[in-house]
Amino acid sequence: MKVESLFFYKNVYFFGRMNIKTHIWNIFLPLLMVGMVSCESSSNTNTTKSSVAKLSAFSFVQNDSMPGLAEAVFTIEERIDTGLVYNKDSIRYGTSLERVVPRFTFEVAVGTARLQTPDTSLVLTGLDTIDFSKQPIYLTLTSSDGTTTKVYEIRATVHQADPDLFTWTQLTPMIYPQDESEQRVLELGGKFVMIANNGFQLSVFTSSDGQTWQAESTPTGLPAGTKVRQIISDGTTLYYADGTSLYTSADGWQWAAQTMTHEMKTMLLCWNGRVWVLADNDGPELAYVEGGSLKMSGLRPEGDFPISDFASVLFHSASQRARAMIIGGFAENGRALNTRWNLEYSEFITEHGGYRLREFSIDRPNFTALTGVSVVWYNDRLLMFGGVNQDMTYFGRDILVSEDEGLSWTKADTTKNRLPEVYQARRKQTAIVRDNDIYLFGGQDAKTTYSDVYRGRLNSIDW
Repeated sequence: MKVESLFFYKNVYFFGRMNIKTHIWNIFLPLLMVGMVSCESSSNTNTTKSSVAKLSAFSFVQNDSMPGLAEAVFTIEERIDTGLVYNKDSIRYGTSLERVVPRFTFEVAVGTARLQTPDTSLVLTGLDTIDFSKQPIYLTLTSSDGTTTKVYEIRATVHQADPDLFTWTQLTPMIYPQDESEQRVLELGGKFVMIANNGFQLSVFTSSDGQTWQAESTPTGLPAGTKVRQIISDGTTLYYADGTSLYTSADGWQWAAQTMTHEMKTMLLCWNGRVWVLADNDGPELAYVEGGSLKMSGLRPEGDFPISDFASVLFHSASQRARAMIIGGFAENGRALNTRWNLEYSEFITEHGGYRLREFSIDRPNFTALTGVSVVWYNDRLLMFGGVNQDMTYFGRDILVSEDEGLSWTKADTTKNRLPEVYQARRKQTAIVRDNDIYLFGGQDAKTTYSDVYRGRLNSIDW
């Protein structure tokens, strides 16, 4: 036989269903303990009443139909008048609080405990589950000697937003008037810097928030044919390579050049404290800038390696190794690649100063050739935006997701992660993660060069 009951043990009131035998045992166990104490101290024969009426803990009892309910942590704030009980971290989205079982723990045994909801007022007898979906809810405690009363307001908060939902917003429809330019956006000194080249002149625009943009001075010191999509940033300095000349800038519009010992085919990325380039050292070899000179790493790609329109992304592997991945792009011979080159660092790697270069597409040859995509590391997975295949067919507006560090990719659930309808399929856009937000900048399709900006965020990214 099962009954709905309230039992009290060690200053804790429990609501819930229990077996009647268990119920009887929990009634007599405290009495048995009292009897044992009495035997030890015959002078303490009378129960001492207390003037304390204080709640020391509050929680919800586990319910299999409501996962995570019992894990909700509540904070108790003692105040001069009405105390406050609340959960700092909201309960899981979609959890119903209409019929929940609360657990109250008191500092000492109280005389009465009364709960008042918008619909009812009851003494805690265990005969009812409680509807916490309607608030405010008040708990009134009276001390066992009847001299003290304390009231607590209980607030139980459930997340109102789907944790798996991405929210995308267009921040601006246009940074500059439409033309035939190529552009790239980089982070520099806490700002976004967009550099564009329309074939006649270079332009620079800056923004602190991605929404309001300011046109800056025309860049000086860069060659006229600068391929702006090959400019990279380490956060404080911009880098661009042209032959044996390495150009640097601290603001985006004033550039200085220095001569390197080897020809640089393209800038790759800033990673692990180094500026990486693909150099020509009797064949392609990865190199890095150090002390004003170019250092050869000894890492030579065994196969076609991209020199343009590739994506690069930085992250830490499941084993917490620093990794960088270079995805797709065009090889020097013009072939569109399906490669995913993985650059990894570990103190346990004995060759090449702890660095290793590996090509993942050898293991997964069916990965399609792609150019002009953008990839970010977000919420412990890779997200890919835009791009075209070897036939210049656009991949569309769908976002691709990899949960195995780039080995395989699937389309994102469009009910959870979908770009705004105004967003058009494109390539050569820039994607940047900043403060748990994803920013998408510009890009182009067969007819239009865009300079719009979008921002997206996963609801649960900072819960």
